[in-house]
Amino acid sequence: MAPAYKRILLKVSGEALAGDNSFGIEPPFLQAVAKQIADVANSGVQIAIVVGGGNIFRGMAGAADGTDRVTADMMGMLGTMINALALSNAISRQGAKSKPYSAVSMPSVADTFTARDAKLSLEDGFVVVMGGGIGNPFFTTDTASTLRAIELECDVVLKGTKVDGVYSEDPMKNPNATRYDTVSYDEVIGKNLRVMDTAAFALARDNAMPIIVYALDDTAGLAGVLAGTTRSTRVGEPL
Repeated sequence: MAPAYKRILLKVSGEALAGDNSFGIEPPFLQAVAKQIADVANSGVQIAIVVGGGNIFRGMAGAADGTDRVTADMMGMLGTMINALALSNAISRQGAKSKPYSAVSMPSVADTFTARDAKLSLEDGFVVVMGGGIGNPFFTTDTASTLRAIELECDVVLKGTKVDGVYSEDPMKNPNATRYDTVSYDEVIGKNLRVMDTAAFALARDNAMPIIVYALDDTAGLAGVLAGTTRSTRVGEPL
């Protein structure tokens, strides 16, 4: 069956790459995620990825601890580049072409992101892995994922997390939280459902970019999400 989407933007949180650890990258989990991505890429779906950096450093936490916010966010951007390099390399090891990009110029580490160049790489069959957020402080990697999806003309944003969708509350803290199968942009913003930040949802709403939230460790993986068989939540206008 032909895939429902030709080009997707996958947001992978840094915490997800940590697996069962509280810090860093868990190699077996990294390889499992990379295999999911490589398998889908090799089926013909074009994949762009934005990675977070919460497993390395969180800018907001650093700012709360006394570091000025601009410096803390720059440190966080460097953390996302560590994850981008690790994930891109792992995808290559799983048999798919991959290329890392950085929103912040660091030519000895990765190509500097431009939408033009990243689109060409996608069309050439590369999985594009983007670090550095949008290259500016005060913007999260959630906002970066929505922005990059719009810039790259993707069909959908897929948010891989530790939970299997959008809930009324944090299901890790309240096991009785209500899970949504579908939810509108306005509802997720109005109820402050924080699986992504408000700016990311508002940008998606203004550009009619659907967002699908699912568990990154689901056994069916990314292919299951694209096939519609994996538990997930669709944020956007009704189909």
